[in-house]
Amino acid sequence: MKKITVAKGDGIGPEIMDATLKIILAAGAQIEIEEIEVGEKVYLAGNTSGIASESWESIRRNKVFLKAPITTPQGGGYKSLNVTTRKFLGLYANVRPCFSLHPFVKTKHPQMDIVVIRENEEDLYAGIEHQQTDEVVQCLKLISRPGCEKIIRYAFEYAKLYGRKKVTCFTKDNIMKQTDGLFHKVFDEIAREYPQIENEHWIIDIGAAKMADTPEAFDVIVMPNLYGDVLSDVAAQIAGSVGLAGSANIGEECAMFEAIHGSAPRRAGQNVANPSGLLQGAVMMLNHIGQTAVAEKVQNAWLKTIEDGIHTYDIYTEGISTRKVTTSEFADAVIANLGKHPVQLKPVTYRSQPIQLPKYKRNPPMPKELVGVDVFINWRGDDPEKLAAQVQKLNNGLLSLSMITNRGIKVWPQGFSETFCTDHWRCRFKPANGKPVMHKHIIELLNKAIEHDIETIKTENLYAFNGVPAFSLGQGQ
Repeated sequence: MKKITVAKGDGIGPEIMDATLKIILAAGAQIEIEEIEVGEKVYLAGNTSGIASESWESIRRNKVFLKAPITTPQGGGYKSLNVTTRKFLGLYANVRPCFSLHPFVKTKHPQMDIVVIRENEEDLYAGIEHQQTDEVVQCLKLISRPGCEKIIRYAFEYAKLYGRKKVTCFTKDNIMKQTDGLFHKVFDEIAREYPQIENEHWIIDIGAAKMADTPEAFDVIVMPNLYGDVLSDVAAQIAGSVGLAGSANIGEECAMFEAIHGSAPRRAGQNVANPSGLLQGAVMMLNHIGQTAVAEKVQNAWLKTIEDGIHTYDIYTEGISTRKVTTSEFADAVIANLGKHPVQLKPVTYRSQPIQLPKYKRNPPMPKELVGVDVFINWRGDDPEKLAAQVQKLNNGLLSLSMITNRGIKVWPQGFSETFCTDHWRCRFKPANGKPVMHKHIIELLNKAIEHDIETIKTENLYAFNGVPAFSLGQGQ
């Protein structure tokens, strides 16, 4: 008997959770339920994270969390509970299977069967944002080697466990050469450890277009957080419906399982919502806790129900569906099919072996050299030549101005008059005489900026690792 933490959520959450639990318990799931409350009521009671400390204790104690969709109130500084839970519990892997149920659910892609594996903790979802000037805000994109190694290795291990033939990586490393470049580099490194599994890399834009047009060309797709969030919803929708897709969030100690859709408050309390997405999450949960026989029984009964044409309103189609049912009636139909297998759709079999990754081992530090600094300045003028004349007053014999960019485009020296500039300027200082740069030289430069009434916003130190510059150049340089 495994104790799990359950949250029924908001909107349609309680209805689809009741249906899901009824099905898996009828199938013989050996679970003990510890229920917590998260979401809208908790937010509106004054907890901006939407979860109380005792609820955290339940999740951390039980290690398994089955969560229905929740509603995050607008405004008020409320934080996404999904993002918070994934980060606090180290749930680094988001796993979203997206497969066709043709001909019983409408899709243009009858052969589609892909799994999107999304990095779950970092990227732009680190949530580090600042307004720096009247006209410019920034969001920091953080990509770490440990984050890349964990999610990419998980993708290959998943493919190995489930008999998948290919792992594809999506990035935008032709533009973001440092961040997405690291993700691609680590993918290539780890792919070499799995010669039995085909690997390939696509630039995200053309890869997304290819996935939307010909998803059967892909098998397992691994990608950074934001891309994975967007494309897993696209994949679920083109497979048939976002309402059919479940999600697993896997960490080294804890795991969370859910539907990928929201709480749909307009449908709340009507007993019409499709519980299939949350049920798919529960099937992944059963596999995770080693109850694979029950997971198979539930999934095959669900496939048989879909095949029988017993459909909720969202996937009901005249001429294909045989009966339109409510949430509770759909659950009863799945229960009636327990022990049966689909005829046209492919029955499932699951393996009980869990995916266990080796602990991350930090590499020895690389030789690291400070080779300059980018100083960001708030300046409301529009002539880069005038700004350069002012900023060159900061040259101190050790560091001198080498370039000014605006929104990443070089505007000095030899900029174009046609380039539109905001009030946010990056001024790059490089060694003036070839001597090593020291941190105190940057402090001296910033002190001179105060003396000359130049408003600095932030600095970014420029480093070379193993003698290789590890920072972006200005576009046009």
